[in-house]
Parts: sequence; C-alpha cells; structure tokens
Amino acid sequence: MGLEDAAKQVDQAFTRDDLKGPSFENTFGGATSFLRRRYTKDLTGVDIAVTGVPFDQAVTNRPGTRLGPRAIREASALQAFDPPYGWDFDVLSEFAIVDYGDLAFDYANVAAFPDTLTAHIRTILEAGAASLTFGGDHYISFPILKAYAEKYGPISLLQFDAHSDTWPDDDMARIDHGTMFYKAVKSGIVDPVTSVQVGIRTTNEDTLGVTTLDARWVHENGPVATVQRIKEVLGDRPCYLTWDIDALDPAYAPGTGTPVWGGLTSAQAAIMLRDLAGINIVGGDVVEVSPPFDTTGATAIAGAHVATEILCLLGHRMRSS
Repeated sequence: MGLEDAAKQVDQAFTRDDLKGPSFENTFGGATSFLRRRYTKDLTGVDIAVTGVPFDQAVTNRPGTRLGPRAIREASALQAFDPPYGWDFDVLSEFAIVDYGDLAFDYANVAAFPDTLTAHIRTILEAGAASLTFGGDHYISFPILKAYAEKYGPISLLQFDAHSDTWPDDDMARIDHGTMFYKAVKSGIVDPVTSVQVGIRTTNEDTLGVTTLDARWVHENGPVATVQRIKEVLGDRPCYLTWDIDALDPAYAPGTGTPVWGGLTSAQAAIMLRDLAGINIVGGDVVEVSPPFDTTGATAIAGAHVATEILCLLGHRMRSS
C-alpha cells in the first residue's frame, strides 16, 4: 500500500469505489475533492457530507472567499494518505464521507441565496448525514444554522473567531457577515446561554449572553483550560462548530478579509480541536479563507487542517452515539 497505489490511483474523486479508506493518489495530480473523497450527490449511507459555499457578497472588507472551497480542497490533498494525527481512530476508514460538491446559486440574486443554502443543508440532514461546509464568508453560517435548528431546536454555537459577529442588526433581510449571530440569537436559532466564542479580539460590548473567551484569555490560560471551560458551557447539548479562519493570527492565516493581530496560533488550534473530543457536535463549517491574499497557500492549509479535525470530532461523536 502507498507507493504502489500512488502509481495506479488517479482522479479518486471520481474513480474510487469505496466511500471509506485513505487515498494514495499523487498529491500534485488529479481532481481535488476534499481528502480525495468521492464527488457525489447520492447521500445513501453517507455519514458526513462535505460541501462548499462559494459566496462572498456579504463581506465588509476584502473579498475572495468565494475561492475558499476550491483552495481548501486542493490543500487537503496533503492529508489524504494517513489517519489524522493524534486520534485513536481513523475517521476516513470508519465513516462514509463524501464531497457533496458546491452549492448552486444565482450570484446575481443575492436575496434568494439564504433560503437556497438552508434547503441545501436541509437535504443533507434529512438524508441522515452531518454537514461540514467550506465558505465563503461567515454569513453562510446563518442559513446553515436555520436548517440545524429545524432538526435539533435552538442549538449551541461554538465559534472560533476574531470578531463576535453579533453587532445589532434587526433587519432580517440584510445579508452581512458581521451581524448574523445577532440575528441567530434574536430569532431563537442559537441558545446563547450554552454557546461560546473563542479568540475574540475586537470590541462589541453586548455579548447577548454568550460566554466569551477572548484571545488574551486563551493565551494566558492555555488551550487545555480553554477546552475545559468550553465543555462546561456546552454540556451535552447539540453543538454546531464554526471556525472563522481569522481566529488564527495573521502570521498563520494572512489570507482572510478582516485580519486582526494577537490571534490564536496553529498549535493552540490543534490542541483545542483535539481536546474537544466528547462534545455533542452535529455539524460545522470553516469560513473566510481568501486565497488571493495569501500567495503561499498557508491559509488554505490551515483551513484544511481545521476541517479535518472537525471531521474527527464528528466521527468521535458518532462512535459514541
């Protein structure tokens, strides 16, 4: 296995027979689905469906996150060979994971976008799978959360971010990547009492009752204590994990629209994501990767690693249920 398979495998996104198992396709070649999973719209027997939402019409500063899903998929080819490091199981071998492709939407009809995305995620959930979504800007989490709330009721939100995204905005028709969690709380989709924001380092006085562990708190107390506090707040309630790539310091993720200094390190992120094993996670997303602002590809690599860890968290929960 390995070198011999690399000589025979190509375009595993279309040619692989099994939804489970690693891929030894050459990193530099072939169609770049996420972790070389099969591209399919057939959700029969699927545990986790990965999907992209190339939408960035809600940004307040630099655009480009519409190219994020493609970049994350390409970066993930580096990780398709081996079981994710640090876990006691191989999520790629134990669970049926597919790349469900990107959301189809009319880029010129922005008003119709939210309902289109909610219906897209609803289809995944109704098939019995969990979703892992790549943005796109952070607004996409709001329509996604609507679909999750339909299934689970008011959900707990675990948000890693430089910004709270809870600035007041009572116009539900506005599409803004800085106000959607205000709307999610106010509309009853998210339960603020059992929700946590991590890595925040921009001012917003009204937390809406959400527990905030800002970047300085993480730096001073460490990632292990941060996870302990997160678990205390979340309890065993169904939880949706959203990771804005600007939670990381710009030194680790420069390719994003609204970078803020003083952020989390990639090492802190890795420890926290692995130690979160045991939370009742039901879905997640990775957003705000903007490849045009990072010629090195480091931001997309970080996004692919975060996404893989979320897959592992979902698999860990599924193994325990």
